[in-house]
Amino acid sequence: MIPKTLLPFFKNISMPLPDSHKGQNGKLLIIGGSELFHAASKWSLDIAAKFVDMVFYSSVPSNNQLIQVAKSHFWNGIVVPRQEIDHYLSEADCVLIGPGMERAAETEQITNGLLKKYPDKKWVLDAGALQMVDPQLLKPHHIITPHSRELMMVAKKLASEHVIPAVILLKGRVDTVKTGQQKIKIEGGNAGMTKGGTGDVLAGLVAALYCTNDALTACVVGSYINKKAGEQLFEKTGYYFNASDLVEVIPVLFWQTLKEAKKA
Repeated sequence: MIPKTLLPFFKNISMPLPDSHKGQNGKLLIIGGSELFHAASKWSLDIAAKFVDMVFYSSVPSNNQLIQVAKSHFWNGIVVPRQEIDHYLSEADCVLIGPGMERAAETEQITNGLLKKYPDKKWVLDAGALQMVDPQLLKPHHIITPHSRELMMVAKKLASEHVIPAVILLKGRVDTVKTGQQKIKIEGGNAGMTKGGTGDVLAGLVAALYCTNDALTACVVGSYINKKAGEQLFEKTGYYFNASDLVEVIPVLFWQTLKEAKKA
């Protein structure tokens, strides 16, 4: 059962209109991947493609090999050459940057350069991009998805975490969504979700939801559904599931939860 404090967010979820056409129900650009973390962005891509009409993907310039692999295997979206990223970024409703990106100068340059150029865009920052971002570039409509150590890294560049100018989805045993005025806690999940890739699934889900919803709704709903998917998998396999299993479970669970919210 959906907690009463979270129910309004599910009732607020934007649904595709019956007469809508391709592109009206979300266009998401994902920038991520590296030679070391080659699979991370794929989990974000796979979950996002189940929620929005169009998913565009671009990797860092040094990772041409991953681009070629993506072109061969990512059939639910468009792989974008780095030199065309501005065109697709302008077209996208939201941009997720960071899954699979290393903590390196290249990541810092790309992340901060794009935030400076497109400050008004809906941004979701995760992993490498979050670790290398200049927090002075963050805006109240941006989302960051740190775990506790990453939040400390960002906060050290400012006076404290209380002045980070973004919506914060702090991942943990209990997730916490923070804005300047609100703090919402989401319980659930289990130790099976400590595996690599589960955070990439969450980032992709939140970014997909942010395409057609407000930032707070995207964070709260994304966190809740991700945790409940882990609980559902635990009932079947215990702790022995992975990020790909989450991708398969989440869409059905999301739809069931929306129907539950409608009846409440």
